[in-house]
Amino acid sequence: MSAGRVFRRVLDGEPPTAVQAEGATIRDADGRTYLDAAGGAIVVGVGHGRESVARVMAEQAGRLAYAHGSAFTSGPLEAYAAELGPRLPLESPAIYPVSGGSEAMETALKMARAYHLARGERERWIVVARWGSYHGNTLGALDLSGRKPLRRPYEGWLGRFRHVSAAYPYRAGEDGAQALGTTEELAAELEALLERAEPGTVAAFVAEPIVGATLGVVEPPDGYWPAIADVCRRFGVLLVADEVMTGFGRTGTWFAMERTGVRPDILVAAKGATSGYWPFGFAAASGPVFETVRAGGFTHGFTYSHSPVGAAVAREVLRILDAEGLVAASATKGQRLLAALASRLGEHPNVGQLRGRGLFVGLELVAERDTRTPFPRSARLAEGVVRAARERGLLVYAGTGNADGVDGDVILLGPPFVIEDADLERIPDLLAAALDAALAAIPT
Repeated sequence: MSAGRVFRRVLDGEPPTAVQAEGATIRDADGRTYLDAAGGAIVVGVGHGRESVARVMAEQAGRLAYAHGSAFTSGPLEAYAAELGPRLPLESPAIYPVSGGSEAMETALKMARAYHLARGERERWIVVARWGSYHGNTLGALDLSGRKPLRRPYEGWLGRFRHVSAAYPYRAGEDGAQALGTTEELAAELEALLERAEPGTVAAFVAEPIVGATLGVVEPPDGYWPAIADVCRRFGVLLVADEVMTGFGRTGTWFAMERTGVRPDILVAAKGATSGYWPFGFAAASGPVFETVRAGGFTHGFTYSHSPVGAAVAREVLRILDAEGLVAASATKGQRLLAALASRLGEHPNVGQLRGRGLFVGLELVAERDTRTPFPRSARLAEGVVRAARERGLLVYAGTGNADGVDGDVILLGPPFVIEDADLERIPDLLAAALDAALAAIPT
């Protein structure tokens, strides 16, 4: 019999073996250190190697590791929900905890459906999202996503949901981009779709307040969210905010929706909720949605939902974020990082746009700056930058296909909020060197 092996996340090449991490640094088995400028996949907020989080996790696991959510609640879960509630931009929120962002989005979709069923609106099943979005990799969440490179292998299994244009001013109106750039156009397009649908068939509209890996930290134009919320309310459509990547201080506020003045009906979060220490996420329903669903019933569940250990870890991460002022730190350090990147790379001929909010920063890479022409997918520029950065001890995150579903490259930065100033200042030079090395390696 042969030994088992790992089916790796990335199948080309052998990755280094990580053995230890602290703050914003990861060390591998060969003793090399890496500055984690991406927080993994924009996950780690409170920093690596937090002893208090490990202690809380172990203590809770030793006391009560598992109790099925259909039979029991737990002290950590009840306490976490109570403490988190005031920070959520929802009215009287109720949280349904799960094991990650994709599960949380699937939960939100079912919440929206259950809400309308409880109201006797059985025909409301259609959900609308945007092109250039990402909402998860399970089939429902993937169908909702407008990230074409991820959809393409599974298109035969998708197609139940509808999509409107990306809110992407940088590429508005370009062939293949499926993007619009003004609030008026975007709101009018959604309203037109709702009017074309049979009356009473659309259940929800789902969007990220700031688009992450698919487009590279793209905010909608001013006034977008109030206008979209108004359209949804007039048509009886629930508004779902996907804060999996933007929540828990990543953009310099607890949640990115705070800046919009809009309170969604359902909010989805994960990643920074436990800062990578435990697989955890949740869908939070507003009071009116929760009370309606509770009256009508909710057919849903996962084996590891409502985890007492997950809730204990999330509660400790929440405490650290609050006690150490890390949400404010994300805002101030993000401004410094963006300014330093602008100084070093702002005039680079292959950086089309530099954008960010808090410690959530994106660089869109282009072959021709004036025309915004992207590199062809065959150049594999994003992958080249990631590889060259890692060779230099810098970890970054990347996305592709942003320009037209095939071509286009973006680099994302999202370091832990505890990153030291000296490390923050190293990122622009390391990234610039990695970009130039990757460009030089593209065959002419």
